[in-house]
Amino acid sequence: MDFTMLWAGDGVLAIGIVPPPSRMEARARLRQAVCEAAAQWQNLDIEAISVESTPGSCPRLLLAGGVVGLSFSHDEGISLAAVHLHGAVGIDVMRVQDIADWFNLARDYLGPQVAQELAACPAAQRPLALAQAWTAREAALKCAGLQLMEWNEMSLHCNVQHIALQDGFIAMLATPKTETGVGP
Repeated sequence: MDFTMLWAGDGVLAIGIVPPPSRMEARARLRQAVCEAAAQWQNLDIEAISVESTPGSCPRLLLAGGVVGLSFSHDEGISLAAVHLHGAVGIDVMRVQDIADWFNLARDYLGPQVAQELAACPAAQRPLALAQAWTAREAALKCAGLQLMEWNEMSLHCNVQHIALQDGFIAMLATPKTETGVGP
């Protein structure tokens, strides 16, 4: 299986694949790539690793008898996965693109402050800024075990960081904030 290691450190692994056109096949290939990458990363037999997913709950990676955090994200032409050995994790990817109704989208899902920051942003920079804000919010929601929802004041207590990708895509990785405030 071909995958690209995007991040490895502090008990967190993030990988990416170029998925096949079928969403169902992309999901299956990403799960297989996660198992292979985790086996290499942790020096384990791939037979000791499996992905468990139940509709309505976060996917989990069964790794040598233990359960670890797992998150997936897909956009046309790219699929990402993140594994966290010590807790929850969220990853999100988005193609940078101009979205006609960006202000209402930002206000409804990212909050009034982000909507105002995007409104103040030069129009040429807005698609990138929107993609960064969107992927940060969605990765944090996934890390918190929540589905995409309209904006509320709830604090998600996540460390969010940018994952470098090919031009045209933005990805963010979220892990829970630790008591020391240190995270990947």
